[in-house]
Amino acid sequence: MNRKYIFAAFAVAAAAVTLITAGCKSIEDEPAAAVNADVTMTSLTTMEKLTEALSETDTELAEYKDEINGTAESAVPYEPAVSAGGDTEPSETSADSEIEARNEAANVESISLTFYSVTLEAGQSKMPIVTMFPENASDKSELWESSNPSVASVNELGNITALSEGSCTVKVTSAQNPEVFAEVEVTVTAGAQITYIDGILVVNKTYALPAGYNPGVNSEAQDAFDRMQSDAAAEDINIYISSGFRSYDYQAGLYQRYVDKDGKAEADRYSARAGHSEHQTGLAFDLNSIDDSFADTKEGKWVSRNCHRYGFIIRYPADKEDITGYKWEPWHIRYLGEETAQAVYDSGLCLEEYLGITSEYAD
Repeated sequence: MNRKYIFAAFAVAAAAVTLITAGCKSIEDEPAAAVNADVTMTSLTTMEKLTEALSETDTELAEYKDEINGTAESAVPYEPAVSAGGDTEPSETSADSEIEARNEAANVESISLTFYSVTLEAGQSKMPIVTMFPENASDKSELWESSNPSVASVNELGNITALSEGSCTVKVTSAQNPEVFAEVEVTVTAGAQITYIDGILVVNKTYALPAGYNPGVNSEAQDAFDRMQSDAAAEDINIYISSGFRSYDYQAGLYQRYVDKDGKAEADRYSARAGHSEHQTGLAFDLNSIDDSFADTKEGKWVSRNCHRYGFIIRYPADKEDITGYKWEPWHIRYLGEETAQAVYDSGLCLEEYLGITSEYAD
């Protein structure tokens, strides 16, 4: 409160008390006969002045109160709270609903690919980009398969590799929802020559692969080896891949180093020229020590007795060098698939004998 108004109020109150007291004393001192006399009293004039002063003070106090209230109202405007929708609580916003929906696990409903048809030359590869919807699907794992793996193969990542002239369909399926899938129509043109005999990709000194043939490790062969390795380990047999897929360029450098070391004639007995190596197919593996001594180890003996059960053969058997074109390699296995590998094993023949083909360089 403004100090001048407080002091004025106290002053007026004090004066009033003094005058009243004085008036009462004056009346008590007068003789009884004068009490009701018709005379003008000084105390009445004083009272009038007191009343006027009090009235002015009340007016000033009222004005000050209005001033205070006006200041308070301008400083903090009062806005009554209004409940959305009357007396009920506000409803959940659409944004909250969307966030909640995104946080909930969802099933795959559709698959989109960057292409649905492709034409490749044998030896070429191409991989479509896969998008699964909705975005918040809990499991976007992919399952890939080819309707004809001899025409075009596909690995677990969806990389399609053209193998031989023809057409097939490559299909990707949602692992979470098998009813959802997408397909790529694949057409393979001849391009550079790749040889299949009875469905078997053939690579030796007679039959070569083009420099651009670069499929990487064959996923089916890798899976078969993994199963074989696991079963061998259960029998305390430790087998592992020391050399798998090799590109055309890598093989060219490797072969040249052997030629520089031992001469061309000797190198041709144990190393393939670029384009003539089975390692370029992604279907051949060298195991463990890559040495003749491997045959006498428990691992070498186990592989010789059992690898056909997993789809592999010992590609270059003993005493077959004049037919295969390569010296004995007990560590080198080639994947053919379980049925064909079993048939070759039971025949006691090397692959060239089994297919009735040669293995000789043209020069």
